[in-house]
Amino acid sequence: MTSKRANPFAILDEDIKKRSKERYVLRLYISGITPRSTAAIERIRHICEKHLEGRYELEIIDIYQQPSLAKGEQIIAAPTLIRKLPLPLRRVIGDMSNEDRVLVGLDLRPNK
Repeated sequence: MTSKRANPFAILDEDIKKRSKERYVLRLYISGITPRSTAAIERIRHICEKHLEGRYELEIIDIYQQPSLAKGEQIIAAPTLIRKLPLPLRRVIGDMSNEDRVLVGLDLRPNK
């Protein structure tokens, strides 16, 4: 009689399937229209289109134009990317040019 063994990767497979359907709500806080801010916007849009195509909402907030939103989120540096959904909330602060760092920060890729 053969016993059925549980697939050790079944939990991981289920997690991947769940994440592939989740909707992401992101906020990118920038400080004015500077080359650094523009680069962060372009980079995050590229990463979202590549890894979250059709499953994300990206709101860009200029902390100079909307300081109350920055204060409410306790933004201490810009650029800052916040993943509002799915929970838990995640933050990526600073340079957005390293795709792997951003993906790990958003919990889209496991830490190596």
